[in-house]
Amino acid sequence: MKGLALLVSAVLAAAGAAPAGAQNSESYGVFCASGRVEVDIRSEEQMRSQRGACQFARFPTRSDAEGFARRNFGGVGGDCSCR
Repeated sequence: MKGLALLVSAVLAAAGAAPAGAQNSESYGVFCASGRVEVDIRSEEQMRSQRGACQFARFPTRSDAEGFARRNFGGVGGDCSCR
């Protein structure tokens, strides 16, 4: 799992994504909720408390977030895990 975390960090750095904890007022998070990838404008804290979700990254546009989901998980709705 440590290798996966390093890979995701490298992909985020290359893509210019904000770290998982960072949030702009108009940004989109890529989350894992109920084992499926979702893109949502809610904060990491809101998604964690309301949906039990974990956040992978945040992006300034929805299309950037969906592109990350597609490249790393096969798209929105793809399988994921918070472990």
